[in-house]
Amino acid sequence: MTVRASLLAACAIAAAAVPAHAQVVAETDVTVGASTETVDAAAAQARVFGATRSDVRFFVEGAWGLVSGPDSDAFGGAYPYDRRLRLMDAFVEKTSRPGGWLLGVRAGHYRTPFGISGRGDHAYSGFLRAPLIRYGDNWALSNTFFETGVSVIAGRPSLSVETSLGRPLDEGDERRRSGLDTVVRGQAFVHSVILGVSFIRTQPTGLVPAAGGPALFGGMDGRWSHDGLELRGEWISGRPFTGVATRGGYLDVMLHRPSMGPVSVVARVERLDYDAGPYSTFPRRETLGARVRLFTALSVELNALREPHGLAGGRSVAFDAGLTFSRRF
Repeated sequence: MTVRASLLAACAIAAAAVPAHAQVVAETDVTVGASTETVDAAAAQARVFGATRSDVRFFVEGAWGLVSGPDSDAFGGAYPYDRRLRLMDAFVEKTSRPGGWLLGVRAGHYRTPFGISGRGDHAYSGFLRAPLIRYGDNWALSNTFFETGVSVIAGRPSLSVETSLGRPLDEGDERRRSGLDTVVRGQAFVHSVILGVSFIRTQPTGLVPAAGGPALFGGMDGRWSHDGLELRGEWISGRPFTGVATRGGYLDVMLHRPSMGPVSVVARVERLDYDAGPYSTFPRRETLGARVRLFTALSVELNALREPHGLAGGRSVAFDAGLTFSRRF
C-alpha cells in the first residue's frame, strides 16, 4: 500500500472513530479571482475540525483549484491551483501542560512547520500571492510543502522547541523527492513579540532531476503587534540542492483599527537571491493591498504589485483581485 493510500485509510478510520459527543466544526471557502497578468482563478476548500472529550484535536481539509493563463504565482498564497481535488491537512494532535510545561504531539499529514507556515498566515490575510521565498518555482521553500509523520513540541508556553520527523508528501506541481525529512523550530514569546528560528534537512524538488541533495535551509522569523498594527517577516538562507545557494526574505505590515471599518491594509517588501552561476536570479517585489469585508461571509482582496525583475509576460506591474465567500457550519 502506498503512503498516500495508507494516509487516506488512516483518516477514514480516524473519522469513523470520532465519538458522537466530539465537538465538530465545518468550514468552507469559495474564491474567484483575476489578475492583469491575464490570469483567472477559482478555488474551493472545505475543512472539518474539532476535539474529543479527552481533548484530542483533529483537522481534515480538502482543496480544489484551477488557474488559467500564463505561468504565474498569482493566487498561490497557500493552495495549489492545478485542477485536482486534493487532501491537504489531515492530522490529530494532543497538547498538555504538566506542571506548567508544554508537551504536544501531532501525527498525520501537516504543513511543514518551518517559520511562518500556517494556512491562515498566507490564505485570506490580504495577500493574494505567497512570498517569493515560499513559492516552489523559486528554488527556496513552498507553502504547499507537507510532511507525513510525527511532530513533537516541548518546553514552556513562552519558550518551546518543535521537532518533526517524516517524509515529504507535497501538494502542487513542485514536489520533493521521497526520503526522510527533519524540521526543527524554536520559538520564544515575550509580551507582544514572537521570535522563531528554524532548520530543515529535506529532499530536493523534481525541478532539476540530476540535482544532488540534501536540501538544507535555516531561517529566522518574527512578529510584533500593537493596537491593530502587526509587523511580521522571515529570512532564510541555504541551498535547494548541492552547488547553489538561496537566501531572501520579506517584511509584512498589516493594519486594522476600528476606525477603518471593514477595511484592513497590507503591504509587503521582499527579495530573493538565487546564486547559481549563469542561471542566477535576484527578484525584488513590493506589494500594497487591502482586504475588505463586504458582508459577514463575503470579502474582497485587492493587491498592486511591482516586480522590476519581471512578472508573467514581461510585465513589471500587476493588479490582482479576489472575492471569497466563507461559511462556518
